Amino acid sequence: MQFHHHGYVSGDPRVQPAAGVGVDRPEELPDEMDVLIVGSGPAGMLLSAQLSQYPDVVTRIIERRDGRLVLGQADGIQPRSVETFQLFGFAERIIAEAYNIGYMNFWGPDPAEPQNIVRTSRTEDYGYKISEFPHLIVNQARVLDYFAEAAAHGPGRITPDYGIEFVGLTVHEAGSAEAGDHPVEVRVRYTAGERAGEERTVRAKYVAGCDGARSGVREAIGRKHLGGISAHAWGVMDVVVNTDFPDWRTKCAINSEAGNILHIPREGGYLSRMYIDLGEVAQDDNHEVRKTPIEAIIAKANDILHPYTLDVREVAWFSVYEVGHRVTDHFDDRAADDEDAAPRVFLTGDACHTHSAKAGQGMNVSMQDGFNLGWKLGSVVSGLAPESLLSTYSAERQPVAQQLIDFDREWSSLMARKPEEISDPQELATFYLGTAEFPSGFMTQYGPSMIVGSGEHQALATGFPMGKRFKSSQVSFVCDGNVVHLGHHAKADGRWRVYAFADAAAGTATGTADASALASWAAWMSSAEAPLARFTPEGADADAVFDVKVVYQQSHDEIDVTLAPEVFRPKTGPLGLMDWEKVFAAGPSVWCPTDIFEERGISRDGAVVVVRPDGYVANILPLTATAELGEFFAGQMLAR
Repeated sequence: MQFHHHGYVSGDPRVQPAAGVGVDRPEELPDEMDVLIVGSGPAGMLLSAQLSQYPDVVTRIIERRDGRLVLGQADGIQPRSVETFQLFGFAERIIAEAYNIGYMNFWGPDPAEPQNIVRTSRTEDYGYKISEFPHLIVNQARVLDYFAEAAAHGPGRITPDYGIEFVGLTVHEAGSAEAGDHPVEVRVRYTAGERAGEERTVRAKYVAGCDGARSGVREAIGRKHLGGISAHAWGVMDVVVNTDFPDWRTKCAINSEAGNILHIPREGGYLSRMYIDLGEVAQDDNHEVRKTPIEAIIAKANDILHPYTLDVREVAWFSVYEVGHRVTDHFDDRAADDEDAAPRVFLTGDACHTHSAKAGQGMNVSMQDGFNLGWKLGSVVSGLAPESLLSTYSAERQPVAQQLIDFDREWSSLMARKPEEISDPQELATFYLGTAEFPSGFMTQYGPSMIVGSGEHQALATGFPMGKRFKSSQVSFVCDGNVVHLGHHAKADGRWRVYAFADAAAGTATGTADASALASWAAWMSSAEAPLARFTPEGADADAVFDVKVVYQQSHDEIDVTLAPEVFRPKTGPLGLMDWEKVFAAGPSVWCPTDIFEERGISRDGAVVVVRPDGYVANILPLTATAELGEFFAGQMLAR
């Protein structure tokens, strides 16, 4: 963590100096704002945390509840989400309080006594195989608390406006007298306090509907949820129990003659969540199954677990649901015959995709929706990017939602099988491990667009697949030799990361080798025609828009940080202090046994890896391809 560059800090360094609208943010919801977020779920709270990094963007978030969420229904946190928490600065803290899923065990009918269940296999959880971060279980309410803290501590000082619900909206045609600078007219109603029941109208440039499966924003813009509900019901309960089931503190998929259970231990050492198969639902049930009492769900769980028993001591929460798989036809308000128009209203999370809870994807995919949209809205409203950037949100996230639905449909079908339908007892375990990259959150790969390159030079860095998330690796600071994860030295601050991986000649002899490809690239990057000069606002810090870093091939003790090109040593902040933490070394050392060039397949001739503000690889180029790098940014940014 870096701080003090704005002067000595004696308090909590996570609280950034207030700036822009955060300096004097009005308590009352204003009549006009740049971005209105409807709903304070995972997508909405991450979106507010991201937009808090754009202090000149007026952002408000409304929530019909009168306060924070107390008990969340989602709890599974995939490794990609933990990577995202790292970017927002709270991964270590939430890991400390979460349950870490190390293994998943599978149970099935005992061949000798089919009425009993036996363990059929033990598997390591996929999290450890794919990321440096684990697969976690933690209450959704705590996730929202951490994002709320990040939003409140950001320069924009965003806090939810509780007790206000969305009623409806109208998007006025661009250029009309009614549109003005804030073309989205939104009707809201107070739900708590002295003003409860009062309605008023506010105006926004953009609206983000993060308001759940029954989204009023989705209905207001005429979008439709496509799909249906399957004829199968599940009971879900968070319980503390006494039991003789030996795997109570291990994640388990249990199949028996009486039905199926997905069992997930939760944080704290005692609480567990159970998804209990309630069987097929008659077509004329009319959702009556949702009235199933908790006593019946507990009895069903005991039937499935036979010969083991559950003595439920407390039920923290329970519900009954029918599995549904739906994707909204479009994630913004653009008309089908006017795809060139700039969208004004966006849908995220359950407002645009719903599915079963058993794959643990809802909260995770919703957060990535918010992350994808947040930096784009911030860039457009703050004048860094054209409105056309906003069209990439639906184009990128809708295919991801469809992939989620397809995966969850198969996973749910496998979970709901009857014993006589199972020909291979290992099929569920094989599927679980064989598809691990998807539920981990790492299968997402954005295609070529204005913000993702063609992949022509992928061979220069094979370990950073184009359009996929930037997979971190260990490196050393040249300034002090300390070992860090390169990806962890980035923040969700809206900046683009430009990583220059040096050619072998750079860093030799005196430490910089003027004849190296890196030296030539750095000289160009400091010129008037480079993105730094063209797209950084006048008067802003040199690294306000682009965070440019270098990784040398040598060991940290072979490089003199003060001889690195100045583009990697910017002087920023009101005191004009040099940043010592943008120069890294890859060479193996006693503390850093890995070489990122080897681990990520990076060419020894060097390469430039461009990473988007949401952590996805946007381009890979040779150090000599300066013109192409300039053209890439010119295609999606506005000159100052």
